[in-house]
Amino acid sequence: MSTGHDGPGRFSSAAPSPFPPIEEYAYLSDCHTGALLAPDGSVDWLCVPRFDAPSIFGSLLDREAGTFRLGPDNIDHPTSRHYTPGTNVLETTWRTKSGWLLVRDALVIGPAPPDDEINPHTRPPVDDDAHHLLVRTAHCLEGTVAVQLICEPVFGYGHTPAEWTMTGPQRHAADATGAGLTVRLATDLTLGIEGGRVRARHLLSTGEHAWCALSWAAGLAVPADGDHARALVDTTCRYWRTWLAQARIPDHRWRDPLQRSALAIKGLTYVPTGATVAAPTTSLPETPGGARNWDYRYTWMRDTTFTLRALHWLDLDWEAEEFMQFIADVQPTEDGSLQIMYGIDGRRELTETELPDLSGYAGARPVRVGNAAYSQRQNDVYGAVLDSILLHTRRSQRLPRRLWPLVVSQAEAATRIWTQPDQGIWEARGEPRHYVSSKLMCWVALDRAAKLAVLRGDADRAPTWAHTAEQIRDDILTHGVTTDGVLRQHYDTDALDASTLLAANFRFLPGDDKRLAATVNAIAEDLTENGFVLRYRTDQTDDGQHGKEGTFLICSFWLVSALAHIGELQRARDLMERLLRVKSPLGLYAEEYDAHTGRHLGNFPQAFSHLALIGAAESIILAERTGEL
Repeated sequence: MSTGHDGPGRFSSAAPSPFPPIEEYAYLSDCHTGALLAPDGSVDWLCVPRFDAPSIFGSLLDREAGTFRLGPDNIDHPTSRHYTPGTNVLETTWRTKSGWLLVRDALVIGPAPPDDEINPHTRPPVDDDAHHLLVRTAHCLEGTVAVQLICEPVFGYGHTPAEWTMTGPQRHAADATGAGLTVRLATDLTLGIEGGRVRARHLLSTGEHAWCALSWAAGLAVPADGDHARALVDTTCRYWRTWLAQARIPDHRWRDPLQRSALAIKGLTYVPTGATVAAPTTSLPETPGGARNWDYRYTWMRDTTFTLRALHWLDLDWEAEEFMQFIADVQPTEDGSLQIMYGIDGRRELTETELPDLSGYAGARPVRVGNAAYSQRQNDVYGAVLDSILLHTRRSQRLPRRLWPLVVSQAEAATRIWTQPDQGIWEARGEPRHYVSSKLMCWVALDRAAKLAVLRGDADRAPTWAHTAEQIRDDILTHGVTTDGVLRQHYDTDALDASTLLAANFRFLPGDDKRLAATVNAIAEDLTENGFVLRYRTDQTDDGQHGKEGTFLICSFWLVSALAHIGELQRARDLMERLLRVKSPLGLYAEEYDAHTGRHLGNFPQAFSHLALIGAAESIILAERTGEL
């Protein structure tokens, strides 16, 4: 029998497992929370009422932590799965021995009242919002199909089994309660309670329908009947298509992956505050069977500039404005600087704990909730925030009054700390170092602050900040470059780090600079596996963790942008095409890619990967259409 090991200390991501491959999950969103659906029709991850709440379906991290399935009885592998074009609504087609079945799944979005009793808004109300409702419909296309419904929530991250109570006549609705939360399951199937789960089974014939809905809405509102349930799915489709129509998607061969990335990023947005989660999941492993498992259901300040660049390039200015207002609202630390990350409601404390009762995805433990990195010092945060403010200011042709104090505080903070070591962009849990990318982002902070001061007409601060930016630049080029002219990971090593590709993306060095070309080529040749880029070599970096990790998709997309910047346009195209071919079957990306097995690793879907995809596509498309780099 295979053990899943292919060498000492290495566990294969393709080892036989009861857990579906990460890339085979579908993602649904109502911009308040997200659900992951396995190929067998089971909802294996759902946190209610919002992204960072405890899970009620957690089979993603433990096969006994709750699931919700609607599909044909005794058939686990569908014939096809795809999103309704232009939406985050899933369609799954099943072939059984006796017939064909189509199942549609949606986290419902539609016309909404001005006040949300479930997740209060700090941003202005929108016309369409979450109904706090998961709707699933089934349609027998041909023949006969036995449809099975199983709903087994386990509240509090798999800790508290549901207590079920039938509600209403004819056994078509039941309430599940646990850990202080109640949800309602409604359906046109006849339900039976079996301990902590409810179950139903019904034979559908050609043309017949069935439906079910899970509600955590105010008053536990559910669809009135099957027609209403199907109408809610259609309304959700119209919402996503109407939203996507507002985006500027170039008429290019990469139009489809750009659209899917835009939909994924919108689906990772928490509408009540404008925040964006890095991913909707926690503890999906970066190392198969290992301990590199983190909670990503928060907003990282380092993502701000990549988010703003992508949103503005796609003409999604409303989302960009909402995100900037979230940044303006967050509370700084005692010295005036921003934390590296915040909760989606802006909270500062994200205490990290472990859940020892959960097995972890394919045995990867520990399972973590919260993220201790919130208390780390990462000096890249200032540059990310100020670059995003400059991008937003140039786009809107105005600097909002409430953002100027943030510019001043972050520029002053970057001035104070740029000479100090930190944990770096990758949140290493080893000793602080003088990371080149952190110094580089401090240069970005002061460079952008100086430009913002000029735009505002602040004649005193602009030259001071510009002078500090030049000091940082000189320091990096003096201490951060190897004898071969390559940007190092940090000042005390010659090791490579993919974060130095940001020297191209943020125009720290011009495209014809030999040091930039040397850095890009060194990373492409010596920091890759099968052509895909690693963050760094784990055996050369004190990151406080053990074990190997996969290649980082964002770093590979950064390499695409960097190759385009140094004039290697065909190499950039070639790598971009390879990256597009390794997307999930539904067009999504996790954080990492196992170049040996073709499996995705880490939390999923990952906003950073999709943001970098958009940035890489932009760099090539602009070069192709203008003939300039």
